[in-house]
Amino acid sequence: MENVQAGEPRYLKRRVKGCTLDVHPSERALVIQYEVEATILGEMGEAMVGERKECQKIIRLKSLNTNTDTSSLARKVVEECRLIHPSKVREVEQLLFYLQNRKHTNGADNQDKKRISPRDFAPYTGVELDEEASISSIDEYVELLYEDIQEKIRGATLIFQLARNPDNLEELLQNEAALGALARVLREDWKQSVDLATTIVYVFFCFSSFSQFHGLVTQFKIGALCMNIIEHELKRHDLWQEELQKKKRAYEEFSENQTLRKEHEKSFRKYQSLLTKQEQLLRVALCLLLNLAEDTRTELKMRNKNIVHMLVKIVDREDEELLLVVVSFLKKLSIFLENKNDMAETLAVEKLARLVPCEHEELLTTTLRLLLNLSFDTSLRSQMVQAGLVPKLSSLLADEGQRQLSMCILYHISMDDRFKSMFADADCIPQLMKMVYDCGEEKMDAELISLCINLAANKSNAQVICAGNGLKMLMKRALKLKDVLVMKMIRNLSQHSGPTKSLFLDHVGDLAAQISEEESEEFVIECLGTMANLTISDLDWALVLREYNLVPYLKDKLKPGCAEDDLILEVVILIGTVSMDDSCAAMLAKSGIIPALIQLLNAQQEDDEFVCQIVYVFYQMVFHKATRDVIIKDTQAPAYLIDLMHDNNAEIRKVCDNTLDIIAEYDEEWGKKIQTEKFRWYNSQWLEMVENRQMDEAEEPFLYGEDGESFMGNDDILERPDLFYTADGIISPDFYSDFQNGELGQTGYMSSASEQFVPSAKLAADRPVSAYGFRPDEHFFYNYSTDSR
Repeated sequence: MENVQAGEPRYLKRRVKGCTLDVHPSERALVIQYEVEATILGEMGEAMVGERKECQKIIRLKSLNTNTDTSSLARKVVEECRLIHPSKVREVEQLLFYLQNRKHTNGADNQDKKRISPRDFAPYTGVELDEEASISSIDEYVELLYEDIQEKIRGATLIFQLARNPDNLEELLQNEAALGALARVLREDWKQSVDLATTIVYVFFCFSSFSQFHGLVTQFKIGALCMNIIEHELKRHDLWQEELQKKKRAYEEFSENQTLRKEHEKSFRKYQSLLTKQEQLLRVALCLLLNLAEDTRTELKMRNKNIVHMLVKIVDREDEELLLVVVSFLKKLSIFLENKNDMAETLAVEKLARLVPCEHEELLTTTLRLLLNLSFDTSLRSQMVQAGLVPKLSSLLADEGQRQLSMCILYHISMDDRFKSMFADADCIPQLMKMVYDCGEEKMDAELISLCINLAANKSNAQVICAGNGLKMLMKRALKLKDVLVMKMIRNLSQHSGPTKSLFLDHVGDLAAQISEEESEEFVIECLGTMANLTISDLDWALVLREYNLVPYLKDKLKPGCAEDDLILEVVILIGTVSMDDSCAAMLAKSGIIPALIQLLNAQQEDDEFVCQIVYVFYQMVFHKATRDVIIKDTQAPAYLIDLMHDNNAEIRKVCDNTLDIIAEYDEEWGKKIQTEKFRWYNSQWLEMVENRQMDEAEEPFLYGEDGESFMGNDDILERPDLFYTADGIISPDFYSDFQNGELGQTGYMSSASEQFVPSAKLAADRPVSAYGFRPDEHFFYNYSTDSR
């Protein structure tokens, strides 16, 4: 058959010599390979020149889907495509059937290729041409790039049509003249036409979608040019908005003036049109930069040119496709500390908060992923709370598609104690409890139970969690499945005073039954910790210890090395809790637990946590006569307490001081030893202070007069050591005793500084319920006075 194309000599004849059919590897399209034989005839009809060329035609089947009638479509394709002989209808139908049922996979052949999504180009409504581009006419399109702006746009658009087909990129790559001309036109004329700039950037974007072509894009410095374009367009946008605001204010000031109103409306319509085209340009430029940012060195160059600030500024826009590119770019950048700091500086979280939630599913998912990356930073978590993200993220827990991401961000926020209380009012906890209940006996997601554990550490949240049958449901699941994490959540719930703790009275027996060698150590640790938190006055601990035979177990676990330190520590804490009860303390003393504690204290003397909890057990036991006598007369516990009286750990010092005060109150001999030790300690502190003062005087003589007398006069008693020093310069023990008996207070010399030595106070009404129950401003419980002995 003949096919004479316009513009060719009419004596040029072509013949198509057969064709072969195949399918496109990445699209739903038929590929026709055919050979064209062209012959130029002489004037008499003889053959002058012969030429053969292999060609390819692609027929894209846009209407092909799972419900398409392939037989009808095959006949239609053959009728409309003159290259396919009617005899090949059956072959076409078979190929269509294969395309209809083919599943796209990321096979090994496609691993190095990125598919260019049609969505990447759908929003672009630049110059639309009726003509279809041909790869064989590329030189003609390049020539158009040397004409005026409109012809340049036409030439760039035709080249863009070719570049959209990935099969043409290799051939375009070989045409250096075409790519060089495109880069030159973009560099010189991008300010003159947004359509021209957008089209040319789209061409290079097609190349940037494949990693092997990144060198080409970099060679023409398209990335740097795109950065300049984005920066310029953002400044133009600011000017547009400023001008629009001026006209709006003028119209509002003179609302009766119809001319001003029409002018404002006209300017607003023009602004909308310009904004649409500008956002198309920004979108494709950012897509290109995002592809190039695969190389971290290139990404660093972008960061140095302030890419983060530009992206955060664009987040204020409304175009969802542009926002998707921007948020994706920010998500990629956010994994580096410097970029994260830039986002914190530009208040990116506050701007991103308006996108949560949004109707665009992919944009919402990408925004949540970005927020998750940022939520690892404490200051950014604070910004998220201030931006009101806690209730927004809580509402997304009902969306199964966004549930996991929302839960992960909420988990990070819940790590800060100051934010935990906000969850009680955000309708978050009821949803979490429902999700826990819906798990049944299946394994719970780590994110879900981790969030619940954190929230249970807050008193307000604990009350919401335990409301109704919440605690009962959690206990049932934990004990039935031996779930360590659920038991950890229950342990956090048990630490809060008030009505929540009283609910555990019904479950003490269940918890005590788990304390055995048969259960896993991790699970027993959580059960012991939960029981240790139950400082309830109505709880009969003696009955619990007897009924479940716990004393032998507790004593056995106090042996150093018999179990993990975590388990031994929980045993010590539980002993401290039950020792508040008289009968329990006596039971433990008779069992020989006190010597075991002293042995453990020797073994763990370097571990402050162990030391503090063991000393607290002694503190609880000295309140009861039976155990007090054992500790004072049968053990060396007071000696250990004296050694620890000046420990570096403030908590240990507080518990030791209070315990020793009680011992001194009831045993005169130990009282003298304790008094002497306290005297030695305070005396050494006093001498150190005097020595430091003498050094200061030597270094700073200007603080004193010519005769060495202080300018401060006699206002401070600490500046009058002559009042209570002996001849050899040492504080007199008699002074110390007089001070204890309150005799110096009558002179008026020491009344203002009495607490610097041996503070005293009346007996407190209640004992602290844990080793950490002492406040820094709390006075000692007993007074060293000879009258009270």
